[in-house]
Amino acid sequence: MAAANGGASRRSRPNVLVTGTPGTGKTTTCSLLSEAAGLRHVNIGDLVREKSLHDGWDDDLECHVINEDLVCDELEDMMEEGGILVDYHGCDFFPERWFDLVVVLQTDNSILHDRLTSRGYTGSKLSNNIECEIFQVLLEEARESYKEDIVMPLRSDNVEDISRNVGTLTDWVNNWRPS
Repeated sequence: MAAANGGASRRSRPNVLVTGTPGTGKTTTCSLLSEAAGLRHVNIGDLVREKSLHDGWDDDLECHVINEDLVCDELEDMMEEGGILVDYHGCDFFPERWFDLVVVLQTDNSILHDRLTSRGYTGSKLSNNIECEIFQVLLEEARESYKEDIVMPLRSDNVEDISRNVGTLTDWVNNWRPS
């Protein structure tokens, strides 16, 4: 395993985490960024389903209860290699050494409400996610879990924002150098 603060120096390509409340555009942003910057996109939700890295189903939240240890074990080797773009709505359980940049996508609440209801979110699942965005839970989680200078909040309300974000992040990836 890489040393706690020496992981980045072994990589020739950066690792980026894109996080945010469901509906903020993580997967869209990651798909476009993966193509533009040549990073490998890993959607944690898909990985959990494909590899059964969960401890069952949460009926209230209508999602799998991910097993964070199994997810981290599954990702460890590829994260050490670098060039990975991780897409997930949480961030506090990933090892700090894995990421060179942590992007927190943020969306206006009325826009987010429309996106989530169009996905079929209702009741507590809808209200919990809207409250999470109102109180900037994921931005705070990122700031508490990673060095302040690698946390980058980005607005993600529309196609123009996503396009601008992908351009900004592609430039960042292309200019990244191992420390």
